[in-house]
Parts: sequence; C-alpha cells; structure tokens
Amino acid sequence: MDKIKINLAGENALIVYFSDQASATVAATILKAQQLIRQNLMTKACNIVIDLVPSYASLMVMFDMEVSDHHEVRAKLRAVLQSLASNVDESSTTEATSTVVELPVYYGEEAGPDLAVIAKRASLTIEQVIEIHQAQEYRVYAIGFAPGFAYLGEVDPRIAAPRLSTPRMKVPKGAVAIADRQTAVYPSVSPGGWNIIGLCPVDMFNPESDPIMPVQVGDKVKFKSIPKEAFLAMGGTLGEIV
Repeated sequence: MDKIKINLAGENALIVYFSDQASATVAATILKAQQLIRQNLMTKACNIVIDLVPSYASLMVMFDMEVSDHHEVRAKLRAVLQSLASNVDESSTTEATSTVVELPVYYGEEAGPDLAVIAKRASLTIEQVIEIHQAQEYRVYAIGFAPGFAYLGEVDPRIAAPRLSTPRMKVPKGAVAIADRQTAVYPSVSPGGWNIIGLCPVDMFNPESDPIMPVQVGDKVKFKSIPKEAFLAMGGTLGEIV
C-alpha cells in the first residue's frame, strides 16, 4: 500500500497509481483493486463511486460530487485498498476472473504488408512470425486512442518491431498490428504507424452490441490463424491500405 499514490485528477475524479511501469503483476493488482472498489464503493449501501477507468499502471476513480468529495473518497479508497496484498500473485488473482478472448486472424502478405519486413529483421520466415504471434496469450493493458483499440502485451521480443517512420494514412478496420512489444487490432479505419501482420473479422467496437467491446482491461487475448475463406465468411473484408 505504501507504493500506491492517489492524486487529484479533476473536480470529480482521483487517479490511483500502482506503479511507474506496466507488468502482469501490476495489471493483476489493478484488476483486484477494481473488484474491491465495486464491492465496497459502488453498491446500494455505498454508491459514491460512479465509474472506473483502468490503464497500464493506474486506475481513475470518478465519484458523485453530490454524494461525496475527494477528501472522503481518498480516505475510503485507502481503507479499501489496504486489503490488497503487497505482492500480488498473478496466478492467484486473475485466473478465476480474467476472460480469455480468442480472436481469429487471417495472416499473410495480402493481409499483412509488414510481415515480410518483420520476418527479415528477425531472420525468421513469415510462417515463424505468424506462429510466434499466435503462440501466447496477451493481456489487455489499456483501451484508448480510439474506442475499442486495446493495447495488448507483451509481444515476444523476437518479433517486436518499431513503429513505422511514416505512419500510413489509411489502416483498414480489423488490422492486426505490432508496435514495439505491443500488439493490437484496429477497431476502425484510421491513420496508424503500427506494423500490420494480418486482419481480424471481429468487431472490436460496436455501440449497438452488448457488450460494445469483446475485451476489457484485465482480459487476455489469444490469436488464432484462420484461412482467407473463413475470414471472408465471418464478414471480414480486405480493406485498402494506404
């Protein structure tokens, strides 16, 4: 608890910092903190907190100014978070609560124009890059930049790749990409500087769906290779990459 810092983040918000850098253990701590806050400060008996916004190593807590103020909320947060273990074991805190979401991906040079570049840089074949990318589970560390854009980590260092020196003007919806040791799926057509290695047919953000996103912070993502035919059958499209 001594390492946790609670700072003012606006007239109706506080931000709780758990560390100065992201890690699986910090993500587990944030997930546990959200559970504790919901159980204690977002109930009928005590409903002073109205929203939680997790990120890599922090948690923004928004509260109802008509019910409380930041002094009271800060004190209640410290009391609630006292029960957090000083050393959170990821396996004991997240296995039962984290959801593993499988996302299908059509890999290949047609769908991933940067695959060959990554393979050459790493002295690997394209097939090896694809296999490495889908071999592990990635934790959802944060959602931002655009609605549904989930930052996933950490990518195997063998296929980590720096951002493009010149971002593309048009990255297609569903593009699966790598930047440094993070990977992500573009939820919509947008500019972007990440290395594209495939396409995913799953909507990463749909305000008409329930839930509106297939993943949330704290979840884990597992990519699964699918052929082009399956990708198209699932509603995927080969969007133009400019």
